[in-house]
Amino acid sequence: MSSSPHRITPLRTGAFRLDGGGMFGLIPKSMWSQWTTPDADNRIALSTRSLLVETARDGLVLVEAGCGDKWTDKERAMYALERHTAVDALREVGVSPADIAHVVVTHLHFDHAGGLTLAADGGPVPTFPRARVHVQRTEWHDALANKSTMTRTYLRTHLDPIASQVELYDGECSPLAGFTLLPTAGHTWGHQSVLVDGATAAAGAARHLFAGDVCPTIHHAHPAASLGYDMMAYEAMLAKRRVLGRAADEGWIVAFDHDPQHALARAVTRDGRVELVPLGEES
Repeated sequence: MSSSPHRITPLRTGAFRLDGGGMFGLIPKSMWSQWTTPDADNRIALSTRSLLVETARDGLVLVEAGCGDKWTDKERAMYALERHTAVDALREVGVSPADIAHVVVTHLHFDHAGGLTLAADGGPVPTFPRARVHVQRTEWHDALANKSTMTRTYLRTHLDPIASQVELYDGECSPLAGFTLLPTAGHTWGHQSVLVDGATAAAGAARHLFAGDVCPTIHHAHPAASLGYDMMAYEAMLAKRRVLGRAADEGWIVAFDHDPQHALARAVTRDGRVELVPLGEES
């Protein structure tokens, strides 16, 4: 870890609901409904979360952008979308979107990249006008081609307005001091997780892994818990096993993108399996 860890502030950027079966894949409802309670439409409560990272050299970095605000009433009802965005979360900690120098996204599905743009009279515009947007090259091109089984998750309204701001990468790299982009293909072909040398109030100085949809909630630490939306289920399982194993072995803190209750957890190995223990609940 670097000698001067970045200050990290977890942000809650919104809430929404998705089908519980889709979120837990092969795990039966009789099991996952013990972890989280579905509503009458079988949807479970989820959050969108980001990390605000203060760096000395590269300025303010936002990891993940959330859903944003460009939604019709019908779409809001479908996903139970909260009217709260990354812009709102940043303003709550005294930061303007124009202050953000870099945005790192794990992938470009609507609940991660929708917040890269916002609605304006002439059409969507960049939410973070001064920021460079960091993404894997494969993910960017797949998003432009709508390469997904989900027809409404890669949306050009999230992508076209920020095309000139995008920085593309091929594999593991460190585009900013104290940041490592870890390819974790499975959920999408170009999915990446983000490792940050930093410090949070809850964890102190430690490497923080923003795993993205490799492990979206604390319950997805279970080996069989995978998303029905994963493009490559087996590869996603291996990616999760790999990064959570490293988190446990190397003392990383895991940051969640969708857990409705927990922002951070510590990875520990018990009886040969990695478990995630919410910070403040360790024993």
